This record gives sequence, C-alpha cells and structure tokens, in this order.
Amino acid sequence: MVKAIATVRGDSNVHGTVTFEQYDEIAPTTITWNIRGNDPNSERGFHIHEFGDNTNGCTSAGPHFNPFGKTHGAPTDLDRHVGDLGNFRTDSEGTSVGSMEDKLIKLIGPESVIGRTIVIHSGCDDLGRGNNVESKKTGNAGGRPACGVIGLALGHSVSPPQVHVKLSPREPSVL
Repeated sequence: MVKAIATVRGDSNVHGTVTFEQYDEIAPTTITWNIRGNDPNSERGFHIHEFGDNTNGCTSAGPHFNPFGKTHGAPTDLDRHVGDLGNFRTDSEGTSVGSMEDKLIKLIGPESVIGRTIVIHSGCDDLGRGNNVESKKTGNAGGRPACGVIGLALGHSVSPPQVHVKLSPREPSVL
C-alpha cells in the first residue's frame, strides 16, 4: 500500500490535510480530508492540479491534472480530468471532514498524483455543467485560497514494478 499526504494552507484561513491511500496499481485510491477555515454551510470545489509548484502561491500549480485530454466533469463522470474531485460541504463552523474512493486517481504508475498539488477553491464547482467555456476547463470553482503538494507519507515508498525474468541455462560455446 502507498500513502501520500498534502498539508493544505494558503493566504487565507483555509487549512488542513488531505490523505491518499492506494493498495496497488489497479485498486481505487481512498481520499480523506479534514479542511477548516471555509465559510460555514458552503460547498467548495477541490482538484488535483498538474504541478507541485507553489512558488507563486497556488497559482503556480497550473491547470487541473488532465493526462488524458478530457473536459472538466464530476468525479462520477466518465469524461473528466483525473484531478476532478468535485465539491465538499462544510459544517456550521466551516469545517469539512470526509472521504471518497476514486478509480482514476493513482499513487502508483505513470499517472501518479504524487508531487502534484491539491487546491481548495473559493467557490462551488459546477462539475462542467455550466453554459460557458470555463465550465469545461475549471468548473468555475473560483480562486485558490489554499493548496498543498501531495507527498509520500513517512514510511511509504513507491517501488518500481518488479520484472521477473526466467533465464534458460547457457549452452556451452564450441570453439
């Protein structure tokens, strides 16, 4: 099993952690979050963005992680960015604690999200259902008040795939 964690913070009061766990390369990834500091009783979009670069705040994280060239959508849509996580709902204190499973998000393999950034947005994600071009790119989820780079958790590693080769006995050479 591989476990990764993002510590989310930014220029606002929004902060928390997002944890990712994947048993093996074909298993779904479990995503668990505990995010505080949002507006009470609201929905916020959150996505995995392409880059693990936060040198210019959350802006330098780039667009949603989209290795297959799809349009933006809901986590349950077949046609969506890998990084599309949808929305989470906050309670009366602005906190959201929850979890979900996702079959497209991977910690193991060539489309791994390790080293990329998770971004908490300032608005609700329209899940690609808006009547404008931006809806199909970002879900109109608004600004980026908080983000964090997804990194391997202590004690976990991503091992390269094991290659098993069966060697046959060498024939003696004849001189």
